[in-house]
Amino acid sequence: MSKTVALHTLGCKLNFSETTAIARMLENDGFEKKNFDEIADLYVINTCSVTENADKECRQLVRRIQKKAPDAMVVITGCYAQLKPQEIASIPGVNLVLGAAEKFNIVSHLKDLTQNDSGKICSCDIEDVNVFTPSYSVKERTRVFLKVQDGCDYNCSFCTIPMARGKSRSDSIENVLQKVEEIAKGGAKEVVLTGINLGDFGKGAIVNKKHIEDFQSLIQTLDRQATIERFRISSIEPNLLSNEIIELVSNSKKFMPHFHIPLQSGNNKILADMRRRYKRELYAEKVGVIKLLMPHACIGADVIVGFPGETDEDFKVTAEFIESLDISYLHVFTYSERDNTHALNLSPVVPVYIRNERNKILRNISYLKMQDFTNKHIGQTRKVLFENVNKNGMMEGYSDNYIKITSPFKKEWVNTIVDWTI
Repeated sequence: MSKTVALHTLGCKLNFSETTAIARMLENDGFEKKNFDEIADLYVINTCSVTENADKECRQLVRRIQKKAPDAMVVITGCYAQLKPQEIASIPGVNLVLGAAEKFNIVSHLKDLTQNDSGKICSCDIEDVNVFTPSYSVKERTRVFLKVQDGCDYNCSFCTIPMARGKSRSDSIENVLQKVEEIAKGGAKEVVLTGINLGDFGKGAIVNKKHIEDFQSLIQTLDRQATIERFRISSIEPNLLSNEIIELVSNSKKFMPHFHIPLQSGNNKILADMRRRYKRELYAEKVGVIKLLMPHACIGADVIVGFPGETDEDFKVTAEFIESLDISYLHVFTYSERDNTHALNLSPVVPVYIRNERNKILRNISYLKMQDFTNKHIGQTRKVLFENVNKNGMMEGYSDNYIKITSPFKKEWVNTIVDWTI
């Protein structure tokens, strides 16, 4: 077959890192990489299936490919491919579906693929997926997302990720440090540690039995030994964010004062129905410890609105709790029914229009939170890593505590850490 490929990522930073790893494999096999909006011989879509919109977007992308490049081969992989391979295989134009265990074997599968293949599925039961495959993504050679953990052993009632990615497993600290040094040699200044359940790092890692590895020991090692200038922790569960980890970050010159801690609900009744492993009191305690040690730290949270059984009063409790927290921004998700999840058995179902209204309310709170957080730092000088150029000839970057900075483009500032007065 011809040797041009275009790739597209749906979903999280972890997916983004894996897409880049797949791209490197294909380039090493002789493929020339194209932009996704260009004509290519092969298209690879790495899917997400956290919400119904992600599924719809995948189907829309395949239709777009069919219109612009009807003779192209199309490969679908990722979470959607693992959860619903038959559904994807039935989409006109899809040639190959690769499940969780096969995405990194794409080169060998392509060797057996012909133009006549339609909807070929290469997958396995998720219980059989137990190997950790490292990956990292490079964007503008500035900030790199490094996968150090995969899978999840939790059973949150709304979530399909354990069914899509399997049991929790991770890399070894030695291997992570090696990957970080590779990234540093490539010129990047910042590494974002990513995983499905990052705080669970250490499970499934191949290490000396006498030496226990966990997330705290990982960041201690990186802080002491890595040559990269900046690290961020992408997201960590509140019940896995120990005070020792917070203290380590507060004393570190490499780990940025920025935490993203999933909340999902500020109501203990809803948290219990979600099968989360903490109560809102623990969440508030963690925010308090962070702000005590790092008043300048940025804290983000994930929240789901419209979960089954969430009454107007329940939502009001969540909104008031969020307003009381000294956090900086929210990622707000509208609850979406997912097959084979316990939440489908819960009632009453919240009408979609109410879910959307609640989403808007929390997004407004998030906007005000970020405005307030930024205003508190006006006049301060913070270290900003400038990344890229936007369409208006401006460049963007983030301060150590995740304040977005926009400035007229200066070539000498690209991939450079600059002292910046906000």
